[in-house]
Amino acid sequence: MPDPAPTPASRPLGESYDPGAFYDEMFEAIGKPRRHYRVLAEELGRLSFEEFEERRHAVELSFVNQGIGFTVYGREEGIERIFPFDLIPRVIPGPEWDMLERGLLQRVRALNLFLDDVYGEQRIVRDGKIPGGLLFGARHFMREMVGVDSPGGVYAHVTGVDVIRDEKGDYLVLEDNLRVPSGASYMLENRAAMKRTLSGLVEQHGVAGIDHYPQELLAVLNAVAPPSARGDLTVVLLTPGVHNSAYYEHSFLARQMGIELVEGSDLVCHEDVVYMRTTSGLQRVDVIYRRIDDDYLDPLIFRRDSLLGAAGLLNAYRVGNVTIANAPGTGVADDKAVYPYVPEMIRYYLSEEPLLPQVKTFLGCDDTDLAYILEHLEELVVKTVDGSGGYGMLIGPVSSAKERAAFKRRIKAAPREFIAQPTIALSRLPIYADELRPAHIDLRPFVLSGRITSVVPGGLTRAAMEAGSLVVNSSQGGGSKDTWVLRD
Repeated sequence: MPDPAPTPASRPLGESYDPGAFYDEMFEAIGKPRRHYRVLAEELGRLSFEEFEERRHAVELSFVNQGIGFTVYGREEGIERIFPFDLIPRVIPGPEWDMLERGLLQRVRALNLFLDDVYGEQRIVRDGKIPGGLLFGARHFMREMVGVDSPGGVYAHVTGVDVIRDEKGDYLVLEDNLRVPSGASYMLENRAAMKRTLSGLVEQHGVAGIDHYPQELLAVLNAVAPPSARGDLTVVLLTPGVHNSAYYEHSFLARQMGIELVEGSDLVCHEDVVYMRTTSGLQRVDVIYRRIDDDYLDPLIFRRDSLLGAAGLLNAYRVGNVTIANAPGTGVADDKAVYPYVPEMIRYYLSEEPLLPQVKTFLGCDDTDLAYILEHLEELVVKTVDGSGGYGMLIGPVSSAKERAAFKRRIKAAPREFIAQPTIALSRLPIYADELRPAHIDLRPFVLSGRITSVVPGGLTRAAMEAGSLVVNSSQGGGSKDTWVLRD
């Protein structure tokens, strides 16, 4: 009987991987990992292609068994797919993360102060720091919230801030997500998959833990309960239901926090108090972690045809009998036409200079900017101001003349609805698909705001799984990686 084939010798990971002209997170040059990646590259280099494939297949199988998926719209192969995951993690050195964390905390504090002001005294408008027409014309500005105090002055309890790196490796904030930011469950499942599949590597590298996120989120939700709440608090997660693209996350987080997962039909409002239907009768609800959009929260106030919320919910919130997280109306702060004013918010509310820069943005509602946008469509990324998931974008350098002409007509018809930004050469990181190849990435850290504001160390690194693509959004076929913040 012949001897088994010899195990391949340890080889440097990426010995033929060319990082190219983009900033590569892992490699400085061909075969030369960056300092904080060297040990990881050596360890991964001990795996043969077959061993790597075996581990990747094991992760995919576990994701299938757990139903870890996301909806991808407009794809011929169907809308449901398993969430793509790549085994090569993103690694962020401790000092680098500390800088990021300080900037994120500063930014989210300012955004919460802005929301408290815009639905209160509106000083920032009176002092001329942001145009009132721009603000009050925002689709997600909610007049019904003016004069309503959110418990503790917190409106955005969970914020997902999308961060990118440019061709020089500098961090930039791309956008803020304050309505119903998603992705935390995938962040947690990615870490669990790494621990199962490449056991020992996470511990060996001194990676900061993230497993506490559900309990920290629950602590935030408890901390912002209304003053009228008494005794043991009842917190629920409100979901649109099983057909929502992020339903897996809703059920996962409710299970991890040990709270009830409810739909609108499970809630009833009586005399401005919210109750949950249970087998033993009605139970008062103190805090609702909502994962549905404002328009569907209350058919008495917003969309009359909505079956996703509960009639009377907003009034119960306005009189202080229930807390809704994130608060209704937070979307005004993630309007992409408001985004250029966040540095000014930081200066105005905190008397500090912004620690994190952001992407230069041209506003369709500004005549000078509009002229520039229309003349330079082939160079810019154009977005709708309330868009999400990567939908409705024009990426100028890869667009056709026909697409640009169509967008030009749309922009001229409704300038306020569009912004444009320079095309950023997003940083890249290798993914393992038959061989190492580069993929553009971004990062969504999660910031929790209650009595204090904190950032989970890491976040969701999203990767454009299609070769050459700049779109990392999960809803359009992007995948993800585990994110390691090194503490040792």
